[in-house]
Amino acid sequence: MVAKNNRWARGRGMAASWYGIARTATIDRAGAWAELDDGGTAKIVTGVTEIGEGILTVLAQVAAEELGVRPDDVTIGDNDTARSPEAAHAGATRQTYMIGNSVALACRNAREKLDAELADYWQVDIGLIEAFNGEIWARGTNKRLTMQEAVDLCKKRGVVPVGSGSFTAHGTGLDPVDGTGAPWQAYVFGCQVAEVEVDTVTGEVQVLGVWAVHDVGRAINPRGVEGQIEGGIVQGLGQALMEDYETVDGHTTTHGFAKYILPTSLDIPQINCRLVEDRDPRSPLGAKGIGEPALVPTAPAIMNAIYDAIGVRITSLPATPEKVLAGLAEKRAAAMAAE
Repeated sequence: MVAKNNRWARGRGMAASWYGIARTATIDRAGAWAELDDGGTAKIVTGVTEIGEGILTVLAQVAAEELGVRPDDVTIGDNDTARSPEAAHAGATRQTYMIGNSVALACRNAREKLDAELADYWQVDIGLIEAFNGEIWARGTNKRLTMQEAVDLCKKRGVVPVGSGSFTAHGTGLDPVDGTGAPWQAYVFGCQVAEVEVDTVTGEVQVLGVWAVHDVGRAINPRGVEGQIEGGIVQGLGQALMEDYETVDGHTTTHGFAKYILPTSLDIPQINCRLVEDRDPRSPLGAKGIGEPALVPTAPAIMNAIYDAIGVRITSLPATPEKVLAGLAEKRAAAMAAE
């Protein structure tokens, strides 16, 4: 406990977490198509669902790197599940891991066809073919084309550089008797430290800062990953201190956001993020994910910080001023009884 004066107290708390990605107890899978088009552009088709998490940007980056084109030259095509490969659901921190890998494999399949034709045309080993930013060349030679010229050449030789890919989480499943097995293919780990200030008169808790370190595998879009972490922390802050959804006999008694209080910009603390890129060996991209995992340690870290500040353990969320004051009163009563 660090007391600023007789009224306010500061404390710090830490919490760590782990989270499984790509279920293996039941099969998780995703598929994609990729094509290098006239003009040297690329088209990706998969049943991806964009709900604001930035997956379309990630897939464009993946396709651009694998195909050797610019991200602006990648179009994510029709994602209607009646006309595109299955990508399954948007949840469980799986989209970059499952769909990103299927797109990468589809792009590699398309590049294999393009590279094979160019290697034959240039009479070089296929392993010398490289591409980047809309150009393709044979390493160690002066043979070089724009991607537009390369695709045109490939098609004139009777080959369309189109590929397909699917990625499946492989596992042994769970034993129906004792439950043993490998339920997830990859795991992400994280740790957060929160610093709070508690008003011992009103019971109000203010979060001053959160320091977050998360293992995300390879970060395809680092700024996007940091944004996910910051968003998760804001959600965790609301869960820890404000958001209170009440029901009676299965019916809600919280009828609007006037009582179900959400954090505003004035409630957001200083957030500091660090990424640990421990690549997943079972993933073609090496990426894992960060969607839900960023939220997991936030509330426990804040609860531990409150305990460090005032010595009161809050055991139900949110830690409202009423709960904080009740805890302080119980602590004082126990101290008086012990005297």
